[in-house]
Amino acid sequence: MALPTAQSKETGRAPLALNSRRDNWWIRPLITVAVLGSFVLYATWRAFDNQYYEVGPYLSPFYSPLLAFNWSIAGWNISPALYILVFPLSFRLTCYYYRLAYYRAFFWDPPACAVPELAARKHYTGERQFPFLLQNLHRFALYAAIVFIFILGWDAIKAFIFDGRFGIGLGSLIFLANIVLLALYTFSCHSFRHLIGGRVNCYSCTLRNRTRHGIWQRVSMLNERHGLFAWCSLVFVAVTDLYVRLVASGAIHDLRFF
Repeated sequence: MALPTAQSKETGRAPLALNSRRDNWWIRPLITVAVLGSFVLYATWRAFDNQYYEVGPYLSPFYSPLLAFNWSIAGWNISPALYILVFPLSFRLTCYYYRLAYYRAFFWDPPACAVPELAARKHYTGERQFPFLLQNLHRFALYAAIVFIFILGWDAIKAFIFDGRFGIGLGSLIFLANIVLLALYTFSCHSFRHLIGGRVNCYSCTLRNRTRHGIWQRVSMLNERHGLFAWCSLVFVAVTDLYVRLVASGAIHDLRFF
């Protein structure tokens, strides 16, 4: 049973220090800030870096697909990553799981279950006003994310081709792990689960609906671990890009197994 909390006379809310949680509830939002914040800083730097994104059969996921044209503003060449990252980032930023994570960690809205917000709301609008209205684009961002799974999947296949011959390098295995994690994250998405099994009144009425129900059950099993796939894929896409950059810059050499 939750313990009663003292409340502020001005806001009617319990002060942050006086809540019903007696565990270290602040550790989880702190880790979220550290990991998600680090990724945002790294991805921003790499998006403007515009170098060391391709070496041998390896192409950084931040720069894939490799665009053939170059645009510039006032003599400054615009990095192709800026055109590309908007699609996978829109999928992640509007993701239901990431919303929970960064609403709590960055906005403290609220920071954790049974922990009060820092300030009282005058009114609650949910996600019906700008900019949070854009969160409703998540289902459309899913379609772009699925397209990128095929693009990055092709990059993972090419990562095993060295000078026209099959081979295996450390980068090949990193690319393979990256696309597997990205696919698990994408296809465990709540919107994809609804796309597969939603808007059906009777699963057992037709063979088509029974087939959809079977697929929906398997997607639901993935959906239970959506948060885990979200973090693993986030970290690994940065690791993949970093590995390409280190090899392309000559800082390290790609370890070849075959």
